[in-house]
Amino acid sequence: MRFYLGNLKVVILGTAPSAFCRYRLNPLHLRTFDMGCCSKIICDGCAYTNRKREIEARLVPACQFCRHPTPKSQEEFDKINFKRIAANDPVAMRHIGMMHCNEGDIVRAFEYYAKAAELGDAEAHYSLSVSYLQGRCVEKDKEKEIYHLEEAAIAGHPDARFMLVSYELRSGRVDRAVKHLVISANLGHEKSMQGLKECYKDGLISKEDFAAALRANYAAVYATKSPQREAADT
Repeated sequence: MRFYLGNLKVVILGTAPSAFCRYRLNPLHLRTFDMGCCSKIICDGCAYTNRKREIEARLVPACQFCRHPTPKSQEEFDKINFKRIAANDPVAMRHIGMMHCNEGDIVRAFEYYAKAAELGDAEAHYSLSVSYLQGRCVEKDKEKEIYHLEEAAIAGHPDARFMLVSYELRSGRVDRAVKHLVISANLGHEKSMQGLKECYKDGLISKEDFAAALRANYAAVYATKSPQREAADT
């Protein structure tokens, strides 16, 4: 879903695309899994319920989207992932980038993040912004850092939008900073909600707009909860 708040473009990433899950995913994909076979995103509640069903029915573990059997080894998983990369799948490219990053090969990681970002992956854009911020395998570049933060924010990444707040404030664009906070708070981002509380104390946001953001933040957080996800925590 896409809409605009003022001149800021907003994306809501939506619900878990499962036949039995109607609950919103965490906007940062916390407590979620990217299926390596088809790059679909599944929440831990869906994974728990599906695995329980498979055990009770003595079924072979498989992806609930494409029905590909669950990889039995890292080698098998990597083989499937590289097939997805050959098909220009940005999620698979990001996965390989993360693998290289965890292994300490930040140069290869950057290459895969860049490829994934070109195909519109929000998390890859965010990772590139961190690279340009810290000067990891590239020279520090504020312009490119902000560019990738903006692209990630447009694609629905609340942490990226929250990071943009400080740049807007330094540039004297207080109204834009508050709008960023409202958008990310509406997506359930707790730090943004705390930031809005400070803005309200300083008179930077009206009582009505603050109350609306507070309600939207609560609704977004509540929408990520489900009996299946609670069961997965036990």
